[in-house]
Amino acid sequence: MARNLSLKSTQKLLSGYEIPILGYGVYQTPTNVAENVTVEALKLGYRHIDSAAAYKNEKEVTAAIAKAGLSRSQVFLTTKIPPRANGYEAAKKSIEDSLKQANTEYFDLILIHAPYGGKEGRLGTWKALVEAQKAGKTRSIGVSNFGVHHLEELQMYISSGGGGQIDVGQYELHPWLARPDIVDWLRKHGAVVQAYCPIVRNQRGDEPVLKELGKKYGKSAAQVLIRWSLQKGFVPLPKSVTPSRIKENAEVFDFELTEEDMAKLETGKYEPCAWDPTVEKD
Repeated sequence: MARNLSLKSTQKLLSGYEIPILGYGVYQTPTNVAENVTVEALKLGYRHIDSAAAYKNEKEVTAAIAKAGLSRSQVFLTTKIPPRANGYEAAKKSIEDSLKQANTEYFDLILIHAPYGGKEGRLGTWKALVEAQKAGKTRSIGVSNFGVHHLEELQMYISSGGGGQIDVGQYELHPWLARPDIVDWLRKHGAVVQAYCPIVRNQRGDEPVLKELGKKYGKSAAQVLIRWSLQKGFVPLPKSVTPSRIKENAEVFDFELTEEDMAKLETGKYEPCAWDPTVEKD
């Protein structure tokens, strides 16, 4: 599925909408630079922005859409309900607050940011998401950082009348954290898999395999990792506030890793570079 991809390529969601296969992440992007760097990304051709209530930059990234000369409908915009807002009433308020902060009538995708808050909190949040989707406040819904046990719990709730469907699952994904069990579960249920920290926060640039492949293809370690993610069928969400790197992260459609080289990146390791709520027991 990785052949003939471009920055304009999309994947189809269960909701019927299309999601661009490469997103621009704004995790921890300060408000004083968020608008300008998002404008930069949009001018380079990105049409997918991954924000969250917890990032506190929903207002700035949405303002960037108009500043870049685009209409709201031209950009796929994501936000997330923060862990502190898990639970039906708190999640409803979080959704309304995000719509107000972003000054938008709808989001393209709202995710539950993490599975904290226990079963009641998770399922209450999902109920609020389903209602928001029916009301047109979000086009698609999904989860982030849910372990397989959380996913099974949610699917059981959905199947027993809770409603909705998991359009997207967003996770830290890269060769040192491939999560085959979670990825298999999501694909079995038709969800699109998004990959945050796809370039491992630039912590793996000295890995021999990345140096080897970078030299072979004339690409940076980050570009090799983003390409790996795309060829895995993921939707990677690289983050940068440096214009040259924002541009570089999008220049991944003029080469293709061979099957042999993809195999070299199968490390079998479980080494998160960020938090890992998937292991939350409650």
